[in-house]
Amino acid sequence: MAVSDDIELVVEDTELPRRLKDKVYSVINEKGVTDIEDADQIARQVEREYVDTRVDPLDPVGTVSAQSIGEPGTQMTMNTFHYAGVAEIDVTQGLPRLIELVDARKTPDTPTMTVHLDEEHAENREKAHEVVWKVEATRILALGDVSTNVADMLVRIDLNEETLRERWPTVESLEIIVTEIADTIEGELGVETYHQETMIEFGPDEPSYRDLLQLVEELRDIVFKGIGDISRVVIRKEDREDGDGQEFVLYTEGAAFKKVLEIEGVDASRTTTNNIHEVYRVLGVEAARERIIEETMDTLEEQGLGDVNIRHLMLVADIMTNRGTIESIGRHGISGNKESVLARAAFEVTVNHLLDAAVHGESDELDGVTENVIVGKPIRLGTGDVTLRMGSTASDE
Repeated sequence: MAVSDDIELVVEDTELPRRLKDKVYSVINEKGVTDIEDADQIARQVEREYVDTRVDPLDPVGTVSAQSIGEPGTQMTMNTFHYAGVAEIDVTQGLPRLIELVDARKTPDTPTMTVHLDEEHAENREKAHEVVWKVEATRILALGDVSTNVADMLVRIDLNEETLRERWPTVESLEIIVTEIADTIEGELGVETYHQETMIEFGPDEPSYRDLLQLVEELRDIVFKGIGDISRVVIRKEDREDGDGQEFVLYTEGAAFKKVLEIEGVDASRTTTNNIHEVYRVLGVEAARERIIEETMDTLEEQGLGDVNIRHLMLVADIMTNRGTIESIGRHGISGNKESVLARAAFEVTVNHLLDAAVHGESDELDGVTENVIVGKPIRLGTGDVTLRMGSTASDE
């Protein structure tokens, strides 16, 4: 049913932004509203809610946001919690995670990814496992037993046939898999290998016990399949976000966002990582901003503090990303790059900031809150930014 012209006039007459007007149209259509008065009531109620939630001019939004995030932060714990109900994977949560986010750490303490799959792989466990083995790093200790023969100066690998078939499900011949593993060892270690069925042998060029042990140590680090940064993948069956049935979702220990998005079977539009810098490098600053908001909100909700208004978090994310990169909120980021000399000096390393400002002949316009408080002037917020003038009301008549 299309919205009538009269109803369209009612909705368009409100102060709502385009996005909310379209939402009102959508609701009117869904509910089958045809009466002009009912439509007007819906539109006016939405308008009232919208106007009530708008910020008044000269409101100190930064201070309110800082208080609204900082006060609940004092109630957060310092523990590391299990992530998304996956008992096998731990991820930093609580106050340490909040600090990680506002500090814009290059790498989180516990990088993780939530990997969603496309239609073909999300509904079939075997297909989903094919993606798991492309993502999870497969090292030699997962493929079989490693032993050393000191008498002959040889390293012997006895591969597990069942494991090989599990991790290379699409390769029909076992010989191809073993040859591929042997070739990888030769390329990585620079040695010649001998293999027969599921056994591989190799040794140092010159008889040396030290070189033999060194080869074994280097062998442990070789990644034969998957992504080296991702040490483990847990697969879970979960309800779809749209409520239409269930699907398999992968949770990773470690993150390699760009590489995972390139893997066949991965739904790039829904896959996420808790490393905001990886999101920035791969998808850009707008995606990083969204991720900062989501990660901060998830951290607060996990601690039972989900009633913090998301607009406070949006403001923080805006400040961190408005220059086109991700900046931390601190001495090496936003606070240390303020134009005001006094504001920089009030935060940390006071003498250094004042000395540098004196050397370079900087001046302070006293536009912000901090610098005005320092010099004892009214701050330029609320009534402090309103100038009253008195003039004559008498007329010449």
